[in-house]
Amino acid sequence: MEAMINQPAPPFTAAAFHDHQNVKVNLSQYRGKWVVLMFYPADFTFICPTELGDLADHYEEFQKLNAEVLSVSTDTVFVHKAWHDNSPTIKKIRFPMLADPTGNICKAYGTYIAEEGLSYRATCIIDPDGILKWYEIHDNSIGRSTAEILRKLKAAQYVREHGGEVCPVNWEPGKQTLRPGLELVGKI
Repeated sequence: MEAMINQPAPPFTAAAFHDHQNVKVNLSQYRGKWVVLMFYPADFTFICPTELGDLADHYEEFQKLNAEVLSVSTDTVFVHKAWHDNSPTIKKIRFPMLADPTGNICKAYGTYIAEEGLSYRATCIIDPDGILKWYEIHDNSIGRSTAEILRKLKAAQYVREHGGEVCPVNWEPGKQTLRPGLELVGKI
C-alpha cells in the first residue's frame, strides 16, 4: 500500500521507545484520534533534535487537539533510548519514537532513501478515521515548523467539522473561510 491523500494511511506495527520502555505501536490503536506522523533521517544528528525538541515543547497543544505525535526513523529502539539518555533535548520527548530499521514504514510512506538507509523529512496528518489528509516531504537539510504543522492540523480539523468550507492561505482559527461555488469564481 502506498500513501495517497484522502486514502487510508498505510497501516503499520512497530517497536517504539515510549515512557522509558520498548513498546509496540500499531497505527490502528489511534483510531478516533488525529495522528501527526513525523519522519526524520536519524538519531544523533543535527536538525532532527531541533525539530523533535520543538514538537516536545508543543506536545500538550497536539494532545488538546485530540492528536498523537509519532516520530519515525530507521534507528532501533535501542538507539532511541541511547539518544534519550544522552541528549537533554530528546529527554523532553513524551510521544512514541518509532523504530523502522527495515525501512518498511518509510517505504510505505514514500520517504525511504534506499542508498542511505534513511528517511527524508516528511510529515503526515491522519484523521480519526485513518485517512491521510496532509503529506509533506522535503530535503533533509530543511527543518520543519511545528507552528505550521499545528496550523495545518487545525485547518484539517476545521474542514472536517465544517463540511463545504475550505481554509485559504495562512488561515488560522477565527479567520474567515471560503465556501467554494460559482458565485466566488473571479471574485477572489
